[in-house]
Amino acid sequence: MTDTSILSRIQSDLIAAMKSQDAHALSTLRMLKAALMEAKTKKPKDTALSGEEENAVLQRYVKQRREAIEELSKRGEAERVASEEREIAVTMRYLPQPLAEGELEKLVRAAIARTGAAGPKDAGKVIGAVMAEVKGRAEGGVVSKLVRQALGG
Repeated sequence: MTDTSILSRIQSDLIAAMKSQDAHALSTLRMLKAALMEAKTKKPKDTALSGEEENAVLQRYVKQRREAIEELSKRGEAERVASEEREIAVTMRYLPQPLAEGELEKLVRAAIARTGAAGPKDAGKVIGAVMAEVKGRAEGGVVSKLVRQALGG
C-alpha cells in the first residue's frame, strides 16, 4: 500500500464516483468517509487516524455488513443481500489483502508453540497472539475457528 491515507483515497474515489455517476459506489464511499470522520473526531484536534485505526474502522464496517447479510438471508431478502455484498466489495478495495487460510494455519501453529498452549482453555491466549500478528488481515471468527480446531476444542 502507498503512504496515502485510506481517507484521502476514499475522497479521491468519491469524486471519481460522482463524475462517473456510480450511485452505489458513491453511497458506500460516503458511508465509509463518514465512519472515518467520526472516528477522527474522537481523537484530539488535528490528530490524524493511523493506518491501523483506519483499517479497524473499515473492518468494523465490513463486519456490520456481513451481520446484516446473515440477517437478511434469514428473511429471504436477496436484493438487499446483493446490495450489502456490493458494499463489502467496495470497502475491501481499501483493506489489506487477507491472508490465505494455509498461511493463517501456519501462524496459528507458531502461536500455539510460542504461547505453550496445551488445550482449548488456552484458546484466548493463542487467538490474541495471532490477531496481534495478522493486524487486520484475517477475521477474528476465522482465527478463532482455526485455533479451536488446532487445540482440539
